[in-house]
Amino acid sequence: MFKAPAIFEPMDRRIRLRLNDDVVADSDRAMMLISPGRHPVYYLPKADFAAGALLPSAAAPDRIWSLHAGRVTLEGVAAAFEGDAHGLAPMADHLTVAWDAVRWFEEDEEILRHPRNPYVRVDCIHSSRRVQVVLDGQVVADTRRAVFLFETGHVTRHYMPIEDVRPGILRPSALRTYCPYKGEAGYRSVELAGRVHDNVVWSYDGPYDECLKIKGLVAFYNEKVDAVLVDGKPASGRFPPRI
Repeated sequence: MFKAPAIFEPMDRRIRLRLNDDVVADSDRAMMLISPGRHPVYYLPKADFAAGALLPSAAAPDRIWSLHAGRVTLEGVAAAFEGDAHGLAPMADHLTVAWDAVRWFEEDEEILRHPRNPYVRVDCIHSSRRVQVVLDGQVVADTRRAVFLFETGHVTRHYMPIEDVRPGILRPSALRTYCPYKGEAGYRSVELAGRVHDNVVWSYDGPYDECLKIKGLVAFYNEKVDAVLVDGKPASGRFPPRI
């Protein structure tokens, strides 16, 4: 099976890193490492870090750096790009920072969880095909008003109006997750005959503009139900290879 190579390419986006209230890096020359099956990683030129923000480590002064701003020093959170493991040339003058150590911004918008891969598409398409969800041997949702969400590297998801889910089976959940492509999702559990299936259903109440078609609709995890049927046939449960 073909496996896409790792690539390292320039990004025409202003990338800024904040440590507390301080901007510790500001670059319009960022590079993105895109590796198959992994989240993208931003690397910034060392010269685009603020003066005094980088402190070389004693153990590996050319490879590992600490990040400093105000009275805060984060030990060993910045690392130089080592390309040999990716089949790419090393770039000692480019650094990445541990994702959770700082806040990341593309232009003026904060990005959460990980950068968006420029080779990933998310397409939301209305469909009148009949979608049914089967759980514990029962049809718990039945719709011809679905929005099919096609996302590179993921199984197709089927979003539907909550009115097309059997009434009285959904239970609230405190779980929240975040997708860099779609936004923040809230979850619901399903209760059938006293048995609760946790966090089987999710929805986006305020998705990003690119995914407004799924606003307020609900989707079931293909992996957590007996079956998702499209026109009576099982929907594909295969995860395509990630770019």
